[in-house]
Amino acid sequence: MQTFDAIIIGFGKAGKTLAGELADKDWKVALVEKDPEMYGGTCINIACIPTKILVHDGLNNIPYPDAIERKNEVVEKLRAKNHKSLADNENVQIFTAAAKFLSDKEVKVTGDGLQEVLTAEHIFINTGATSNIPPIKGVNKSDKVYTSTTLIELKKLPKKLAIVGAGYIGLEYASMYNNFGAEVTVITPEDELLPHEDREIVAEIQKEMEAQGVRFVFGSHAEEITEQNSDSVTVTLSNGDSLTANAVLLATGRKPNVEGLGLENTAVKLTDKGDIEVNEHLQTTAENIWAMGDVKGGMQFTYISLDDSRIVMDSLFSDGDRSLDSRKNIPYSVFIDPPLSRIGLTAKEAEEQGFDIMEGALPIKAHPRAHVINDLRGLFKVVVDQKTDRILGASLFGPESPELINLVKLAMDLDAPSTFLRDQIYNHPVMSEAFNALFDVK
Repeated sequence: MQTFDAIIIGFGKAGKTLAGELADKDWKVALVEKDPEMYGGTCINIACIPTKILVHDGLNNIPYPDAIERKNEVVEKLRAKNHKSLADNENVQIFTAAAKFLSDKEVKVTGDGLQEVLTAEHIFINTGATSNIPPIKGVNKSDKVYTSTTLIELKKLPKKLAIVGAGYIGLEYASMYNNFGAEVTVITPEDELLPHEDREIVAEIQKEMEAQGVRFVFGSHAEEITEQNSDSVTVTLSNGDSLTANAVLLATGRKPNVEGLGLENTAVKLTDKGDIEVNEHLQTTAENIWAMGDVKGGMQFTYISLDDSRIVMDSLFSDGDRSLDSRKNIPYSVFIDPPLSRIGLTAKEAEEQGFDIMEGALPIKAHPRAHVINDLRGLFKVVVDQKTDRILGASLFGPESPELINLVKLAMDLDAPSTFLRDQIYNHPVMSEAFNALFDVK
């Protein structure tokens, strides 16, 4: 048995960051990761980085095989860099092995020729999430059915792609593969896209995606997937229709990766959704075990995982003021074409919470920068509290929105009035100038 100050299970953003921080404080850290192709975590290996490379290259007319090759090169470089940064740290020992709890303070690690028990007073779970596979008949019988992880390993572009699910991942992949030239059909049981987003914004998104050639099938779900020939499958829908595809993407959400961890041998409890239950400082129901990142539920973003590591460090070494309760105004972006970025409340959500609101809206075609870059697509909208002039939310569908949304976040975090962004002097001609008109609310 080896004894450490901390055991971290999972080499994701929170885990690797925490390992480095603890090692800098002379803690002896065991970092356990069962998959050597996941050093660095979900973001750099199978999600944010590889998909955004493909988004970029699709928009810039790079042939799909070349984009896949570049994606693989970048991912391998980042993975190696992440591994080296901790492997070279004398206070960190990396175990490429599966981890299973034997008790609250003991973890068995099993890998190639390795079988050992580790113990520590502090244990951190950072095992992420995995794709949710719906119970579609035939889903496990075809090699043409993919998840968001496996689809981007294809070296040949599927001529026809069927996407089951119209959430953020489904739409991002639809836009991305459409830009490479695939014929994309998105299947959703809902009657509309993105029910939690501003309806006017969603109408613009659907209009734009359909104009680019993406087809939507609403109010239906995939009931069966059957092999048609060596190159294609048939997807049978609940509305009685069927479609043929060369690949099927299951974009039906992700679930916490807890299988095989042996949590039944600990005091750690799961929520009704299957997430690891944590308090505001990410401590589980076992007092010496914490959970960080996607495995604890909530927003599944790498920057949330990074902030989770900050919460843990603050809890261990400072006053604990940083917590889930203090976290606010989280922005996110969906890298469709053009991208959608969002923070805070929509007008409907704000009114449901009792706010008297003012709205600002700016069609992108009304902004000079849009004419400079020759991209007139999209709509920006903001919501402001009429009583206090505080910004309640923003929905930005248009060019450069992933950068702009962070300016809105800064203003919201500072409790600045909407006039703070409205009256700024921005350089010209740039997209941020849009705030001069967008926040001129009444």
